[in-house]
Amino acid sequence: MSADKGNTKTLEGKAKRKNGVKRMIFALLAIVLEFTLIFILLTKLYSYAAWIEIILHILAVLLVLWIYGQNITSSMKMPWIILILSLPVFGTVMYFLIGMNGGTRKMRERFEKIDRELLPLLAGKDEKTISLLKKQDTAAAGISSYIRTYSGYPVYQNTDVEYYDDASKGLEAQLADLEKAERFIFMEYHAIEDRISWKRIEDVLSRKASQGVEVRVFYDDMGSIGFITTDFVKKLEGLGIACRVFNPFVPLMNMFLNNRDHRKITVIDGRVGYTGGYNLADEYFNLTHPFGEWKDTGIRLEGDAVPSLTAAFLEMWNAGKKRTDKQNDTDFAKYFPHYSYKAVQSGFVQPYADSPMDAKQIGEDVYISMAEKAADYCYFVTPYLIVTDEMTHALTLAAKRGVDVRIVTPGIPDKKLVYSMTRSFYPALVKGGVRIYEWTPGFCHCKMSVADDRMSTCGTINLDYRSLYHHFENGCWIYDPDIAVSVRKDFESMFAQSREVTEKYREGKNSAMNILQLFLRLFAELM
Repeated sequence: MSADKGNTKTLEGKAKRKNGVKRMIFALLAIVLEFTLIFILLTKLYSYAAWIEIILHILAVLLVLWIYGQNITSSMKMPWIILILSLPVFGTVMYFLIGMNGGTRKMRERFEKIDRELLPLLAGKDEKTISLLKKQDTAAAGISSYIRTYSGYPVYQNTDVEYYDDASKGLEAQLADLEKAERFIFMEYHAIEDRISWKRIEDVLSRKASQGVEVRVFYDDMGSIGFITTDFVKKLEGLGIACRVFNPFVPLMNMFLNNRDHRKITVIDGRVGYTGGYNLADEYFNLTHPFGEWKDTGIRLEGDAVPSLTAAFLEMWNAGKKRTDKQNDTDFAKYFPHYSYKAVQSGFVQPYADSPMDAKQIGEDVYISMAEKAADYCYFVTPYLIVTDEMTHALTLAAKRGVDVRIVTPGIPDKKLVYSMTRSFYPALVKGGVRIYEWTPGFCHCKMSVADDRMSTCGTINLDYRSLYHHFENGCWIYDPDIAVSVRKDFESMFAQSREVTEKYREGKNSAMNILQLFLRLFAELM
């Protein structure tokens, strides 16, 4: 164990706690405003108190009716409705701060415009590929067709996939491929820690930039807050590396604040790509051990499917700033070169992106579809389990059909409140036949699913509200028995290292704990 073992906070945990402190301060101010208003009503404006109270409640009811009419899951609506009706001022302020999903109109238009330019550049049409997949497996072809239709990302063959059951394996392979870059390197990560792991990457990037390779680094401000500063951007630019920060944190000034870039993408020359659950920080590679062993996974793609990762990166790089910015791209085509590549594997690969700028929950729908189409088994692993009624229904219905449905969550939490909320979802799932495992060696941060030794997913999408509804995410759906078996074997390893808590939660917890957990669910979108 390293000298940093005394550090008891994870990178994302610290960043989210800092973010949580700021939000908590704002929430406390709203509570103070609520009580101040009550005090004024009882003293200075006593004679008008009844009218003012009526007006406030009318406004609250109108907001509730508007929320009720939104085309979103009831799991997202009901907590806000309860909160606003119970505490009109506090609930209304909190809703406008974090509940209004989808960003500003101008931001949505910017993303739509970029996508109209980028997505048509993805090589060829995939009707023939879908037809080939349909001949092999109609259920899988249905999932692929859904992803293509609603995300715009095609399905490919002629792509080799390598699965890493440990993030450190992915990092070593990534470093080797970065050394081979000849044209461009794109890296987009939710969190970067300017320490040992990143230094190794930075050394390679600096050397490649000096050789004329175009290098870009893009990170989320909230994800990396407290770990790198604006000096980090200046340092990289001094090394010849273009660097941008997504959605800089400006309290009370940014209605786009709740939408963060949670993607993890590396693209090298448009030929090789990486994605998965791990950020570029030491704890992900077990160089530090804040919560015991850290479990994370990733995949390497080489071949025809890689341009989809290129498109996802260029979308964020260009839509994150106004198009008038001189650093924005005017010629996307040069980043989609054609390579003659002959893959060893014969499966189907479909990288895709998910965005809060539209009303489509691609990530959630893919997970639901995996459970719906499974015939034998369907396994999931997630660091946080905060699911909608629709997801709960899909998982339990699959279990009731006789599918072996299992979910792995961390045995050691990075955030105790979120951990308590995660466990509050166990009873409904296990009563419906789902089996729950907690990985005892430490914190599992991977986000994957696998079904029937046929299809699997690996990417950045957690089974929680923030990933499924508020964040920019990316994933990869794979129909390949060899990869599915590798993923399934990794799950079996996790099961062997986990405690199964299914029976413990079959009868639920004591009533006091249930009340606390139900109260916490009102703030699920904050977690």
